Amino acid sequence: MTDQKPIHSAVLVKQVPDTHNITGEVMTKDGTMNRNALPAIFNPEDLNALEMALQIRERRGGTVTVITMGPPKAANVLRDALFRGADRVILLTDRKFAGADTLATSYVLKCAVEKAGPFDLLFCGRQAIDGDTAQVGPQLAEKLGIPQITYAETIVEISGDQIVAERVLDSGSEIVRCKLPALLTVVGSANTPRPASVRRRIERKLAAAPGEYAAIRAAWPEFESDAQLETYLTAHGLKIAVWTAEDIGASEEQVGLAGSPTQVHKINFVVLESTESKTIPATPEGIAAMVQELVHEYIVG
Repeated sequence: MTDQKPIHSAVLVKQVPDTHNITGEVMTKDGTMNRNALPAIFNPEDLNALEMALQIRERRGGTVTVITMGPPKAANVLRDALFRGADRVILLTDRKFAGADTLATSYVLKCAVEKAGPFDLLFCGRQAIDGDTAQVGPQLAEKLGIPQITYAETIVEISGDQIVAERVLDSGSEIVRCKLPALLTVVGSANTPRPASVRRRIERKLAAAPGEYAAIRAAWPEFESDAQLETYLTAHGLKIAVWTAEDIGASEEQVGLAGSPTQVHKINFVVLESTESKTIPATPEGIAAMVQELVHEYIVG
């Protein structure tokens, strides 16, 4: 990277339900997911996107802002982002956002990015594990009117007002050049995300959104009021900003279910059950016969 102009980046992340635990009980009548019924994790490829942004900041200077849209408990992934090195975090939460599909989600993110920016680079994970659509990043770039590089694995160079990146495809890879500002969706093979820093975890252990103040004060009784706690958090850069639809100037007709043309019509839960079992002798001959049968039935090859 030759030009040393600081790069200001925004990383769009998502707190997702652990999809290993989805059952019929967590689906609602309108086909959406009751996310409060599942343990939540940081979407894996969003961590790769955050790591790429942090590496650019280390080389070039600048800032890394992390933005997420979700319920109040999504503040957890923002704290994690702070512990890993983010400079600033923003939580987009509003009951009006509930039930959003990718179109409504990308619209909300577009409004938030325009309010929080300007940014030189936007980063998203390639896709979220709870939807697997890989649509939000490209839709966001389109709404912002900026170029995009999907499936980004390596940033080759940032020079002047241009970025060169390598993107991976099923058939190989390609080198892409485009102008800044630009949006990149990052694949899981791009890097190994750094763990949360112990030092930053200690320094930022009180980072909280206003809805969490009661819990903070219960653990830290020296803060006698929410106002006193907020003053402290603001002074130390620990207050997690919370923006609603009104805060970002979003149209109610374009958010949540109202702005989501995609609707779930029907849900089928497929349960695979074994109808036949076979005991394989724990001998070389038994194992060889099993392998031969699997090859013959084209199960392995």
